[in-house]
Amino acid sequence: MKKIFCIFIALALLVLIPSTTLAIYDPTSVPNNKFGIHIENSSDLQDAAHLVNSTGGDWGYITLVIQKNQRDINTWQKVFDQARRAHLIPIVRIATQGVGDGSTWEKPSTDEIDGWISFFDGLNWVIKNRYIIIGNEPNHAKEWGGFVNPKEYGEYLLAFSSKLKADNPDYFVLPAGFDASAPNSKDTTDEATFLTNMVSSVPDALKYIDGWSSHSYPNPNFTGSETDTGRGSVRTYVWELSLLSSLGVKKELPVFITETGWAHTTDDPKTRAFLNPDSLGDKFKFAFESVWNDKRVVAVTPFILSYTDGLFAQFSWKQSAGKFYKFYDDVSSLTKQSGKPQQETSGEIMALFIPPFLGSNQTFWGIALAKNTGQSIWKNGELSLMLDNKNIDLQIPIFGEIEPRRTGILFFRGTSPKNSGFFVGSLRLAKDSKVFTNAVQFQMITLEKPDFWIIIDELRKIISLSIPRNGKIA
Repeated sequence: MKKIFCIFIALALLVLIPSTTLAIYDPTSVPNNKFGIHIENSSDLQDAAHLVNSTGGDWGYITLVIQKNQRDINTWQKVFDQARRAHLIPIVRIATQGVGDGSTWEKPSTDEIDGWISFFDGLNWVIKNRYIIIGNEPNHAKEWGGFVNPKEYGEYLLAFSSKLKADNPDYFVLPAGFDASAPNSKDTTDEATFLTNMVSSVPDALKYIDGWSSHSYPNPNFTGSETDTGRGSVRTYVWELSLLSSLGVKKELPVFITETGWAHTTDDPKTRAFLNPDSLGDKFKFAFESVWNDKRVVAVTPFILSYTDGLFAQFSWKQSAGKFYKFYDDVSSLTKQSGKPQQETSGEIMALFIPPFLGSNQTFWGIALAKNTGQSIWKNGELSLMLDNKNIDLQIPIFGEIEPRRTGILFFRGTSPKNSGFFVGSLRLAKDSKVFTNAVQFQMITLEKPDFWIIIDELRKIISLSIPRNGKIA
């Protein structure tokens, strides 16, 4: 009998504790703010949020790069936590590390894939979808150890993407963005040639990808017109999708334009062939409103928010003096949508205190100690208390914001039953009427006249009920 009772309790707990289903969601199926920006440093997060979440926008995107020698979980968890607070969705591009003078990147190895996955699994991601870009412009020799090799990249992409999916279906896999304007030369390979050879050598290379990463730069010389079409324009992704279709890719791939933008003049005389930065605001406005408004485009993260010195200063949205160029404010002022990405909401009630003795129909205060084990930040007014005993009334809890991986104290007010007696209840937390924590049981004795001797008498009655006639406690 005792064994059957234990099985019944176990089954009941399985019903009460919410299950977690793992799988990516289509980012175009929810309200989505496609404005984004490519950043180099976590110190740029607030400026990025001001840019992409302005004028009605919320939950814009950032593209950031993680090198294999930078995989410190504590460091990147802090970055993810800052992005969560700023409502920024990270798109992570993995990278190896520079070799020699740093102009060439080390060729990735399949032996390192498990280390990457272990690192990613150690992070609490900002939203449900874990956006991962595998590599960068492999049709450039400098991005692949000094040699272009479509077969090797196809094998690496297949191995990495299949392992990510086997580990956790929440990984949203994107292939490397390509340089669509690169010619066939000793250092580069035409993108169409590269992809054709890759798919021919590794037919399943694109089997596990979930979207397409595009570098839709306006060429030539990063100064092309925003009205140009086809390959080498801000519409490069359209040409790429057509190319993929001709190669037998049948699934519809949402597009992430993770690099784009115009090169502009700076204080360096070497940049005088580029555009006046004051002219870029109108170009971005046209692109966002008349090109990238394509329903297939999920995110657009121009390159790069702040890179004031060196090789990429002509793409930087920030000047060397520390101020932003005018086109930063121009894009900030564009109307945006409030995104609503999916986040896992889960938690654990670790302790619960409700006064055990109360007068009937009496107002009381209770305390719950709860840990946030999900991705969303718990905020006042968003959570409710679910109680299985209709005789007891509880109101919405009051608490300070509780971030993921943190434990907080929740205060709540309630009213005891109108009738006197012994009551048992179970308490859980819910969001949008969906329970997301374990159930914690409590007991309550209510009395019409809760004086000391009545309480003692009620306790004696309860204890006597648990003692059988043979006088032994079961």
